[in-house]
Amino acid sequence: MTHATRPEWGAGEVVSVQPTMHEGKPCQRVSVRFERAGLKTISTAVAELCQVVSNGAVPAAKPAISAFDQFDDQPTHEERLAELPAAATDPFASLKSRLEATLRLYRYSGDGAGLIDWAAAQTGLRDPLTEFSRHELEEHYRRFERMRDAHLGQLAARAGKEDAALAGKLREHAAGSGDRAMQRAIAGR
Repeated sequence: MTHATRPEWGAGEVVSVQPTMHEGKPCQRVSVRFERAGLKTISTAVAELCQVVSNGAVPAAKPAISAFDQFDDQPTHEERLAELPAAATDPFASLKSRLEATLRLYRYSGDGAGLIDWAAAQTGLRDPLTEFSRHELEEHYRRFERMRDAHLGQLAARAGKEDAALAGKLREHAAGSGDRAMQRAIAGR
């Protein structure tokens, strides 16, 4: 299993499942031991758990539409580091969901554990330092930051034209650097 919005946790093994209710609807409380995050108890009413691919690899973030789609072979880990996740770029997803997914990308940082979490989420590698040096990851992350910020700016500008209240509402829920980036994006339109 993997956590859909926390791919950096890696693959997990289900330890226990308990039926429960959330806001009057049946769901499950699932305890999962993740490779990189340890034991977590998750409600299926709130979080989405996904199956791990049969070879044990964690499904990595992949662009919604890319040059890779025309070929059968998978993008390399280096190519995956150079793309925004599909949840942030999917043209068929709502503007709100793309903004939310883009703002979630601000939980990563370019140093220490945040850098490793980002690289693990992007590539699906359990330990990205087995394939990349820290210096290489830092360079990839700086490019990723620029792409992420530019993408947020485009989405915020579109939200300002289509639904001005949406940008303000999402900014209230954005934390830390996501809030500052959203503020800059709104001011830049």
